[in-house]
Amino acid sequence: MDFRDNMPLGNHPAAIRQRIEMMEAVLERSLVLPGTNYRIGLDAIAGLVPVIGDFVTAAMGAYIVWEARNLGLPKWKLWRMAANVGFDTAVGAIPLVGDAFDLLFRSNSKNLKIIRKHLDKHHPESQVIEG
Repeated sequence: MDFRDNMPLGNHPAAIRQRIEMMEAVLERSLVLPGTNYRIGLDAIAGLVPVIGDFVTAAMGAYIVWEARNLGLPKWKLWRMAANVGFDTAVGAIPLVGDAFDLLFRSNSKNLKIIRKHLDKHHPESQVIEG
């Protein structure tokens, strides 16, 4: 099955929430490190490619911030989210140290937490009930 079959379309909060959650999963926890239970994603893998990898994952992180803007998050939350992405990108660009940092600092997961908290308060109908 192609992932596009499950990609929610629309500008309503539930669809935006699903897109953000899918992006966060790809960036932060789409693979398991062999021999461990530790999950990594495209952010850690692409960070191994100097400059280009960090640029690509920064753009993907910026997409999450853009979607948060579409949800109407306050500017201070958007600035906080942008700072998370910027910090991750800046430190992640440092050779070797940045690669280790990308394994530990998950800016997109932090941003998803900010968005979920906002949505749960202002758009409770967008919550996903798993069962």
